[in-house]
Amino acid sequence: MSVDIDRHARHILLREIGGPGQQKLGRASILIVGAGGLGSPAGLYLAAAGIGRLRIVDPDTVSLDNLQRQILFRSGDVGASKAERAAATLAALDPNVTVEPVVGRATSGTLPDLMDGMSLVLDGCDSFETRFAVNGAAVDAGLPLISGAVGRWDGQVGVFAPHLGPDQPCYQCLVPEAPPDAATCAEVGIVGALTGVIGSLMALEAIKLVTGAGTPLLGRLHIQDTLAAEARVVRVARDPACAVCGTR
Repeated sequence: MSVDIDRHARHILLREIGGPGQQKLGRASILIVGAGGLGSPAGLYLAAAGIGRLRIVDPDTVSLDNLQRQILFRSGDVGASKAERAAATLAALDPNVTVEPVVGRATSGTLPDLMDGMSLVLDGCDSFETRFAVNGAAVDAGLPLISGAVGRWDGQVGVFAPHLGPDQPCYQCLVPEAPPDAATCAEVGIVGALTGVIGSLMALEAIKLVTGAGTPLLGRLHIQDTLAAEARVVRVARDPACAVCGTR
């Protein structure tokens, strides 16, 4: 396939990506679950990177309090579908990227079709029910899952791909069940720029996975404490008793 050399010149100059890597990005298809705080920066950087096809799933509409962190949207978008407005913004960034908006929920029933033809999955939703459904569907489909989460001043990114080896965990090896005291940003607040940090890291991991550049966060969790300006990376062990991947 042809590459827009002028648009992607800075990628092509990188020896870890180059022309062949940029072609791989152009052939890739990525599912983004959630067009909110994490899906916004991730989607922008993936579209800018020249990903061939982005499929964005979100059931919600834009509200005024989203604009503090969901940078895909503008004041005039309030009341509009997040998935549809996200698609319009990303298509305007690079018309060569095919962007497919899906207005609806990612559930165990819809996810198999949503993942059909995808190269990998980004999950930036704020519901453990949806996170578990996405993880299960990704394991079934044999797709790498890039999972991001944020709260107040802290965030984390992990890459889960149990199909790549017996030591590789899935998301539920890390979080077997929903914490009983899980709170949303609507309840405890969140600093908007944090979502940009974590969402951008998610896009970066996707670019690395597609091109083969560097060392992805496979089986590892990057934890960011932005209030203290500290970060660390920890390994995630595969749980042999995991209800999702333990018997695979």
